Amino acid sequence: MDRAAQALLAFGGVSAGLLLYGGLVEAERLFGRRTTLNLPDWPASMDGFTVGLISDLHLSHYRHRDMARAGVEWLVAQNPDVLVVAGDIQNYHLPLRDPWVKEVFEPVHAWGGEAVAVLGNHDYFGGAPDRLHAILAASGIRLLRNERHLAKGVQWVGVDSACVGRSDPFSPLFECDASGPVVVVWHEPDMVDHLPRGTDLMLSGHSHGGQFVLPGGWAPLTSRLGSKYLAGFYPSAPTPLFVTRGVAVTGPPSRFLCPAEVCLLTLRSG
Repeated sequence: MDRAAQALLAFGGVSAGLLLYGGLVEAERLFGRRTTLNLPDWPASMDGFTVGLISDLHLSHYRHRDMARAGVEWLVAQNPDVLVVAGDIQNYHLPLRDPWVKEVFEPVHAWGGEAVAVLGNHDYFGGAPDRLHAILAASGIRLLRNERHLAKGVQWVGVDSACVGRSDPFSPLFECDASGPVVVVWHEPDMVDHLPRGTDLMLSGHSHGGQFVLPGGWAPLTSRLGSKYLAGFYPSAPTPLFVTRGVAVTGPPSRFLCPAEVCLLTLRSG
């Protein structure tokens, strides 16, 4: 065997080992992350406002269900001002998983606080997600599909999925009061480059943080409209943007140097 073949074989073995480790270990871990976001136009009167953020539940496997439920329980225990679900609640259209959606969000109903949600591209896979309206409403979660909703003094603009051609940020933003704070929830983070200016913050998921990230920060497998802004806070984006790594996985069922998370965000003025 020549050196090139040996190197290729070694690379394949290392890659397989990392994928296996990432699937058995890192993809099974969920972290509660606390982060402070300094926003230049956030009103001083609302300094310290908190947002609980969860995304990419991909409810199709019992492990994803259990991790999502644990993430919701953790967020509710933090008692955020508003809880946000940033899309991909389900992995594909499968009504028999509806009880799982109800189970995951039961703690929100018991908590009784303000909660909003948007849809992601996977929520449209294999069928229409219309039934999620009633399921989420029963848990006290307002599903926003290109809509504006006022909660706790903040105008929440929920934009539908861009990947499936359902997004319209313009109509709800036109309804907003420019003198009050506006937070946009849009599943696909790269769409921040197309968001009309004048909002205070955009919250997204979709990218899974790259899901499998090699040393040096390179993510070899990224998603459409989720490759430019992978994870964390981007204060210099056209609109300040925060992207969560999400809960579950898609594609290769593995994570590496990119742990699953739910986030408690504290918004600071200035």
